[in-house]
Amino acid sequence: MERTPLSVLIVDDEPLARLRLRSLIEANTEPPARVVGEAGDASAALALLQQTPCDLVLLDIAMPGRDGLGFADDLRRQPEPPLVVFVTAHADHALRAFEVDATDYLTKPVRRERLQAALLRAAERRVQRAESAPTGPVLVVSDRGRVLRVPAAEVIYLKAEQKYVTLCSGRGRWTLDDALADLEQRLGDGFLRVHRNAVVAVSAVRALERRGDDDGEEGWSVQMSNGDWLAVSRRQLTAVREVLAAQQRE
Repeated sequence: MERTPLSVLIVDDEPLARLRLRSLIEANTEPPARVVGEAGDASAALALLQQTPCDLVLLDIAMPGRDGLGFADDLRRQPEPPLVVFVTAHADHALRAFEVDATDYLTKPVRRERLQAALLRAAERRVQRAESAPTGPVLVVSDRGRVLRVPAAEVIYLKAEQKYVTLCSGRGRWTLDDALADLEQRLGDGFLRVHRNAVVAVSAVRALERRGDDDGEEGWSVQMSNGDWLAVSRRQLTAVREVLAAQQRE
C-alpha cells in the first residue's frame, strides 16, 4: 500500500540552508517526504502552519526574532503539534532541544544519511501518534501551559460554576471557558444533562439518593464513579432512574 509522504516545513533564515535541505528531501525516497513550505523566521512559519498543517518542521535554532527553541516550545502547546527536528550549526543546544520533545537534532552541514535517519524517526513517530490517537469526540484543555486532549471516554462530568465549566476526568480536573451547552453538544451520545449546571457520562453514574444540600434543603443527587455527588433536577429525575435501571439489567 502506498504511504502518505511526510509533509515537511523548512524554517531557516539562510536561503542556501533551506535550498540544501529541500534538495536532500527531494532526493530521499525512504521514507517518502515532500516540502510543503519554507519560512525564514518563526512568525512566517506560524502563519504558514495556520494555512498548511504539516507532519514535520525542520527548524533552525539561531534565527532573528523568536529563536527555534522558543518556537518549538510554542508549537508543542498546540492541540496537534507537528514533529520537530532541529537543524543547527551548533551542537551545544542538544539537551535543551530534547526538553521541548524534539524528534532529532542535526548539525550543519547536514549529511544525507543523518537526514534520512531523522525522517525515518519522524515517520515512525507519526505512525505511533496515529495508533494512539483517541477515537470519538475530544475536548481540548490547557494544563499549566500545555495543551491536552481529553477523549470523551475519559470524561466523568462537566459542571458549570459561575463563568466557567469544570471538566472532571479520571486524569484530573480542568477549567474551560466554553458554554456547557456547547460542550454537551460536542460530546455527543453517552452523556446526560442531570441539572441545568451539570452534564454526566452515563457510564459513570453509580447511585441516586435524596441528600441535603449546603443550605440544608433535601433533594436528589447522583453519585459519579469518582465519588462526587451532583444535584439532579426534578425534570431529569426519570432519565437518571432509567440510566441506573439499564445498568442493573446489563
